[in-house]
Amino acid sequence: MPANPTAAMLVIGDEILSGRTRDGNSHYLAGELTRHGIRLSEIRCVADDRAAIIEAVRALDARWDHVFTSGGIGPTHDDITAEAVAEAFGVPIGIRQDAYDLLAAHYARTGLEFNEARQRMARIPEGATLIENPVSTAPGFTLGTVHVMAGVPNIFQAMVASVIPTSPGASRCSASRCGWTAGRARSPVPSARSRPSFPTCRWAAIPSCRTAPSARTS
Repeated sequence: MPANPTAAMLVIGDEILSGRTRDGNSHYLAGELTRHGIRLSEIRCVADDRAAIIEAVRALDARWDHVFTSGGIGPTHDDITAEAVAEAFGVPIGIRQDAYDLLAAHYARTGLEFNEARQRMARIPEGATLIENPVSTAPGFTLGTVHVMAGVPNIFQAMVASVIPTSPGASRCSASRCGWTAGRARSPVPSARSRPSFPTCRWAAIPSCRTAPSARTS
């Protein structure tokens, strides 16, 4: 029986490490990967630091089947993820025409200036495949099995929806949870006999703690 594909999440951004922004993307990705039979095995967070991103991408790519990144592909000076990923793979990066055309059309529709900073979002490493962004158009990209996506939650989620179903080894997986109320289990984990129906799933009992009602005093 083939093993579940594995994945890692690389969260990139000074704002996460400083506590200014709460990371919800890794939690969302974990749920989506589980639903598709891919095991999220590691989550790592690094600053907007070129060397740190390069080191993390290389280490995670060497160890796991898929790597998903969030953050650092916007128009600002500290959005350096695309350049760092290109360097990690040893490939050149530059303005890519199809990405440029998508962005040019988007800004023409919105009436906003397609300035030099926004044009940076069309910089894509050579050999990468674009990841569709139906929310704000600026694409992510996949290079090898590293999927580089935006950090803004609704854009990240839209990109995940287009990437995971087509990832090698992805499937749909159902699982049951085990909750505990006043010391008694509800919705038990499927028995060993029923588990072969979902051979690639991992099973776990997940307790949920609830406070028992207070005793009446009157």
